Formats: sequence, C-alpha cells, structure tokens
Amino acid sequence: MSHNETMEKLKAAQAAQRRNIEAKAHPGETYEQAAARLRQDNGNKARAAHDKPSKPDIRKPPKGDEQLDFFVPALYDVGTKDSRSLMDVAVFRLSKKDKRAGETIRYEMSDGYVEVKAGPDGMASVWDYDIVLMLVSHLTESMNLYREGKCEKPGRIFRPHVSEILKFCRKGDGGKQADEVVSALDRLKGTTIKNVRNRTAAKSGRAMLEVEAEGLLSSYRVISYTDSGKVASVEIEAPNWIYREVTIGKRPDVLTVHPDYFLIEPGIGRFIYRLARRAAGKKQAKWAFQTIYNRSGSSGTFKEFCRILRRIIKSNEIPEYLLKEEQGQIGPILVMRHRDATLDSSDDSIEDEPAEIETDQK
Repeated sequence: MSHNETMEKLKAAQAAQRRNIEAKAHPGETYEQAAARLRQDNGNKARAAHDKPSKPDIRKPPKGDEQLDFFVPALYDVGTKDSRSLMDVAVFRLSKKDKRAGETIRYEMSDGYVEVKAGPDGMASVWDYDIVLMLVSHLTESMNLYREGKCEKPGRIFRPHVSEILKFCRKGDGGKQADEVVSALDRLKGTTIKNVRNRTAAKSGRAMLEVEAEGLLSSYRVISYTDSGKVASVEIEAPNWIYREVTIGKRPDVLTVHPDYFLIEPGIGRFIYRLARRAAGKKQAKWAFQTIYNRSGSSGTFKEFCRILRRIIKSNEIPEYLLKEEQGQIGPILVMRHRDATLDSSDDSIEDEPAEIETDQK
C-alpha cells in the first residue's frame, strides 16, 4: 500500500470517528465536549469491568455431595491426610492450562534440593494430587486400625472404585470426570520426585549424600468396559516413600486436611492452604511473598503471582485460615493465622531462615 493510500484511509477513519461523536453529542454540546465526555464514559466502563467481582475461590460442592451412597463403601468419610514432608514445596503444577510436559522444577533446600520432573503426558497438577491425598488418607486409616488389632497391615495396593475417587475429591460423578481420573493417573505416574540430601552417618560421623527418586505413584491399572468405555475398576500402587512414611513408626508424618480444601478453585489458593496447614498449624506463621513464589514452582511472573495472592487474601475464603499482607524488610509478607488461634508474642515471627530468604532474593 502506497503512502497516499495509507493517508486516505487514515483520513476516512478520522472522518468516521468525528461523525460518530457528532451523532452522540447532546443538544448544545460542542464536538470537543462530546469527545471528552465519551472518553470519560469509556474509561468508567473499563474500570467497572476491571472491578467486577472475580470468580469465587471456593467452588460449590457437587450435587449429592452431602449424601451417602448405600452401594459404595464410605471411603470418603475418612479424614483427608497429607504428607507433612512435602507440604511446603509444590510437587505439582498449579496451573490447569500449562501442562509443563518434560519440564523440571528445582527447589533449593538448606540440606540439599528437591527436583520435580514431568513426563511426556505433562506434570501432575495440584488437582491430580487429590488422588495421592486419598491414597495417603486410606493408608493412614488402615494403619490406625492395624495398630488397634482390627485388621491386617495394609499393603501398597489400593483398589478404590472410580466413583469413590470422585466422591472423596468432591467432584461430580459424570463420564468426563471418570475419564479425567485416568489422565490424572498418567500424569501422577510420570511425575518423579528426586530428593538430594546431605546427611551425617550416625556411627562414623562422616558426611554422606543421599539421592532418592520415585514417582508420585508407583504404578496403576485401570479396567474399562469395551462397549461403553466405562471404568470398571482402578488399582493404584503406592510409591515406597509414601508407604514408608505412613506405615513406619508410631506416629506417621501426616496432617489432616480440611474437606473444603477440595473446593478451592485456584491452584495458588490450594498451595497456600497446604503451606498454612504445615507452617501455621493451629497458630500463626509468616512467609515472604518471594519465598512462597519460589516454593510454589509457579511458571508465571512474580508480579502475576502477587496479584493472584492478594486477590486470595482479599476474598478471605481459604478454609481454617485468615490471610493478611504485611510489609517487611525483605518485601511483602503473608501472615497465615488459624481462625481459632489465640496468639502470644512468641507466635509473631517469620517462619523462614534468614539465609533462605537471602537465597530466594538472589
């Protein structure tokens, strides 16, 4: 397109814009006054759209969520448990859209590091991890019964019905949801957690390096009907690290998770709840925004992460905990306080090692 043709198109567009403004002018209003008023009106509309309430952070329970199913064992009535050792780092992605296939997330720790490696099906998401929570919960419940002499020691194989999985995770019992369970198992099987830790040998006192890697699930088996595609049975094998953590010792290193955790919509919101449950417990904890961002494994920018975190703080819908932002020497701080907590001065400290905060800021 020539320069003259471009100029002609520009003039035509300007003339059309002028006619549009003149047509919308109020009686006695000049062109300049009408143009200024319309600009202000458009700005007000844009601000109103921006200020519209966002989607709630807690979704509504599915239909029938409160009703027991007579034909399905009430496995979902078991209190939800989570592995304490992995509650302050994200061993999964927090985004529903970004699959992160083949990616690695690395978390630097005071005594080593943790790596989360994704397979070709994508990295397991925080929503996929609900199945791991179910596995940990039922291993814990079975071990409690075993210690009371009421059953045999549980093995690593867990055989829930797909409807039990959906009920436990507080999801609808539709065909699409059932298909998604199989996809979630693929991602959990393909996501590997690698722990590298510096240790000191108990007898010799020599420095040792311990490296351990295993999937979020060891294996799985799904049987479906060929004519309908409906899932008939699911078999899940717990990885060794989860099985050992729950079954060895008198007090397994697990924490109870609030049932409404499964209704938290944003992935960052779920991570914040897990972090608060681990760090604050029944009291209060403070973590730097920057440290939380680093531990979340988020693929977004720090600015976007802070925007979502502040929205979650403002909505105040996370179960069990009150969230508040404070300003600190290292930047913004998230205060996570249990809703029933009575605090004393000893609770008012930042739950982060100074060296770790310095590392996170580099």
